[in-house]
Amino acid sequence: MSMVFCRECNNMLYPKEDRVNRKLLYACRNCGHQEGAENPCIYRNEVLRTTEDKTVVVHDVATDPTLPRAAARCQKCGHKEAVYFQSSTRKDQAMTLYFVCCAPNCGHRWKE
Repeated sequence: MSMVFCRECNNMLYPKEDRVNRKLLYACRNCGHQEGAENPCIYRNEVLRTTEDKTVVVHDVATDPTLPRAAARCQKCGHKEAVYFQSSTRKDQAMTLYFVCCAPNCGHRWKE
């Protein structure tokens, strides 16, 4: 998956499909030189973080009138009301219940 260069003019070769032979080729856009690809993989996307790391709760969620509210005590400020919602971070994982404190200057978040 490294860059491949043309043997004729030293420009970069780009992936190209040979539909007749169903093969991957590398072709030069400058001189037209083509060569077969050694590896059929032209792009690989590796995800290094889990989706749970990216769970973001907007600070205004506590004032959202459409979210249900619960009598839940905030561990940070002691307020007795929180909004809550459910979300799943992966398909194979159970739903997670997220709470956000409704105190005006708190916004503490926790999950169960």
